Amino acid sequence: MALDYLDFEYSEDEDGNGTWDAMASVAESRWAALLDEVRQVLHWASHDFRGHRAPLDEGGDWDFDLSAQDEDHGSALRIRWDGAARAIDAQTPQTGGYTTLTLTLTGNAAFGDALRERWELE
Repeated sequence: MALDYLDFEYSEDEDGNGTWDAMASVAESRWAALLDEVRQVLHWASHDFRGHRAPLDEGGDWDFDLSAQDEDHGSALRIRWDGAARAIDAQTPQTGGYTTLTLTLTGNAAFGDALRERWELE
């Protein structure tokens, strides 16, 4: 399954661990669709990949960072992944503007291979 909003850039450290950074800026009318795409990726990582989520330097297989900002008002929005509910809890942006979401995934080689295969990443 290809992604519509998240376009990941990849980097790798000397140990073979990868970092995938994606940033998407959308109008209010596309915010829900973007959140759903992020929800799908994090659900996959949390439940289908089943690796241990923790910082890699603490023995984790994968981890993530998620943030959002209301571009028109210059303010950060509350956003978090609720793994138990398999949902994203996010503050609604103010009407009429653009919102930028940033998702960073980090993972070991097994996570990277699975991520690339599942989301058709190069």
